[in-house]
Amino acid sequence: MTSFQLKSLLAAAALAVGGMASAQTTLLNASYDVAREFYKDYNPAFVAHYKKTTGKDVKIDQAHGGSSAQARAVNDGLAADVVTMNTTTDIEFLAANGVVAKDWAKKFPHDASPTTSTMLFLVRNGNPKNIKDWDDLTKPGVQVIVVNPKTGGNGRYAYLAAWGAVREKGGTDAQAAEFVSKLYKNVPVLGKGGRDATAIFLQRNIGDVLITFESEVLSIDREFGAGKVDAVYPSASIVAENPVAVVERTVAKKGTGDVAKAYLNYLYSDEAQEIAAKHALRPRSETVLKKHATTFKPLKQFTVAKYFGSLGEAQKVHFNDGGQFDKLYTPGAK
Repeated sequence: MTSFQLKSLLAAAALAVGGMASAQTTLLNASYDVAREFYKDYNPAFVAHYKKTTGKDVKIDQAHGGSSAQARAVNDGLAADVVTMNTTTDIEFLAANGVVAKDWAKKFPHDASPTTSTMLFLVRNGNPKNIKDWDDLTKPGVQVIVVNPKTGGNGRYAYLAAWGAVREKGGTDAQAAEFVSKLYKNVPVLGKGGRDATAIFLQRNIGDVLITFESEVLSIDREFGAGKVDAVYPSASIVAENPVAVVERTVAKKGTGDVAKAYLNYLYSDEAQEIAAKHALRPRSETVLKKHATTFKPLKQFTVAKYFGSLGEAQKVHFNDGGQFDKLYTPGAK
């Protein structure tokens, strides 16, 4: 074989390998902390579905963190194809900067939120401090672990749930502000995201109660073993939507728009809704929700719109620099 023939053969082989590599599309899903386990199960289901329906292979990569930190990372250049968040404000922030479509909420059913959750209390096994409702969180000697509302949707929903719970009982905004201020005086340390808050509570063993998403109960049982925590359902809590969007900026560059859309659309399928239910994410499918009635206990829930207009308006009033949260919370203050 001449050197020319050898070079031609090697070049052909390189082209073939290149072709094989490019045949598999890779998607990056930038997501919030406590959705990690759900997507570990969802991704293989979608990969199998996509192969079966299109004959094509797809690989899914995940990036997790506090939802707002994730949104900032995507805005600053993290090349995610899709974002799957736990608060609409994080996607609105990306839409305002032209990273996702302005009308992202109309691209998929239920305002582009395939699942919902709510905020519960997790207490140590046996509930030694006898915590039953929101008022118990302001008692002397009760330490509350919660996510910083400036870095995670988990924290924003916890704050809004506490505020709204006062309003649900007929209280005024002034009374809600006073209550929330008292609650945060019982917070020894703020978590960066849902996972960080769980680690503070269970690994560092700080606090008597963790305010977090309903879905975190199952994650904790799986990761730390059942029986470490008890879930307490307060008298009222908030509906937390889990919105999703295609990152138009990335898919335009990579040509992955159709796959990204298929990935998010499949979240509404019966198979995906079942997987969501297994991870204690409340499915939109009424049929699947009824099947898992033991997981999703009845709970009086109020929407963000009822007391705050929208998450965007709540962001301006409560969580932007100089907003209500900054006025109510002083780190280390007692």
